[in-house]
Amino acid sequence: MDKLKGRHTPLRRALWVVSLYLLAGWIWITFSDYLAEQWFPDPEALSRVQTYKGILFVLATALVLFLALMRQLGSDRTMLSLHHHQREEIRNLNQFRESVIERANVWINVLDPMGRVVLWNKAAEEISGYRRDEVLGSDEIWPWLYPDDDERARIRARAEEILRDEGEVVGYETRIITRDGSRRLISWNSRSLRNDDGEIVGSIAIGQDITDIREAETTIRQRERQLSTLMDNLPGMAYRCRYDEHWTMLFVSSGCRELTGYEPDDLVNNKRVSFAELISDDGEESNLRTVESAIGNAEPYSLEYAIVRKDGQCIWVWERGRAVEDNGDLVLEGIILDISDRKALEVELSELATRDPLTGLFNRREMARLLDEEIVRAKRYGRALSLLWIDFDHFKHINDDYGHAAGDSVLKATSGLLADSVRSVDVIGRFGGEEFVILLPEMNRSEASETAERLRGLISDTPQPLGDGRTVPLTISIGVSVFPDNGADASALCAAADKAMYQAKSNGRNQVVLAPLVEQAHNS
Repeated sequence: MDKLKGRHTPLRRALWVVSLYLLAGWIWITFSDYLAEQWFPDPEALSRVQTYKGILFVLATALVLFLALMRQLGSDRTMLSLHHHQREEIRNLNQFRESVIERANVWINVLDPMGRVVLWNKAAEEISGYRRDEVLGSDEIWPWLYPDDDERARIRARAEEILRDEGEVVGYETRIITRDGSRRLISWNSRSLRNDDGEIVGSIAIGQDITDIREAETTIRQRERQLSTLMDNLPGMAYRCRYDEHWTMLFVSSGCRELTGYEPDDLVNNKRVSFAELISDDGEESNLRTVESAIGNAEPYSLEYAIVRKDGQCIWVWERGRAVEDNGDLVLEGIILDISDRKALEVELSELATRDPLTGLFNRREMARLLDEEIVRAKRYGRALSLLWIDFDHFKHINDDYGHAAGDSVLKATSGLLADSVRSVDVIGRFGGEEFVILLPEMNRSEASETAERLRGLISDTPQPLGDGRTVPLTISIGVSVFPDNGADASALCAAADKAMYQAKSNGRNQVVLAPLVEQAHNS
């Protein structure tokens, strides 16, 4: 009926205009003719007046028609422009729907106040598996997506709150069942829609499929737990630090407690102490050079150095790491292990390789090496070097009379007495049996002779313990040789000192004999 009424409105308006025009024409003709006859009784004058009156009527009606047509044409032009604008708006809206809504990679749907679907974009079809023609104008989608009654009731209640404009949702997660039976996790943002009059006409919901994101997050959390478990069970401390003067820690594993005595948080960002403060001064410069070289060659680095724990204990650690780039910054990553036991073993093995097991003095091999070093140093700087060759007098009698255990006790006590009676720069060692050698750097012939006499007198005046509470007197014979007077190499010096020692024994023992100079040897 409204359409018929709208269709008849122009006809009625046209009839009204024609009727008004006829009425005006009739009134004009009737009254104008009557007035003309009254005012112009002369027929000739009346005829001219009638002519002019007709022309005036035509001009007046033409003017009215012109104005009416101008107004109508203007109105039509406005309507045409509005119609064109509306068509452009519709086209733009269709383009918007096509480019934004239809091509969006997120689920977009619109519900009417009854909860029925009125818009269902391409992404909604792809994610849910349900076509647009299956869901438009219907609310059947609810049990399809949420077959569980309780869950569906809860979600529909939330949707109805939005339709009543009782709030909106942001990041509201639901798990749907797709057409193929798979489960997908959707994050929703939804709010109510109003028309120009402010009336609620439905709601719009935008959903993002976050199934893969949540699965990735779960995988990452699992890997983080695995990594944390691995870090916590490492036999040392894993770290990540800045390449700066403080070795500023960005991360340390829980092994930090056992290694350093500090809590991990104490070292991170130098909160309580920097790792550089734990490194002994002897190792810091060497570490820096090694790390710099490794970074320059794009290689991993290995370090061994000592650190001081929180309790003051000094331990040795081994570090293995490499430089990596992190957001444009250079950081170091690696692991640090406690190698104190290994270091102690190395020291012990080194001692066994260089020390006499009975007396703790340097053995023959180490003494030969040290003698070669001292000769090189003496040659380089033009300094003197003396060598004492010592042999115990009648030591065989002690072993025979008191036993080898007593002899070992005498050797240990005598060697300790000799070691305590020389300078810190002097070197004493056992060459084998009851023979001992002492190196005296920067000591000339007369000074070496005085030192030898002092040591001889000390041993002669000091009874040596047998290990069972008894003591026994002991004397020594000493041969002295001097570099370079008695030889330019180790073998010559040792031979000269050994020969002088045997000369002391031939002379009656308990005395010091200096190896003769080359000129004296020829004269004798």
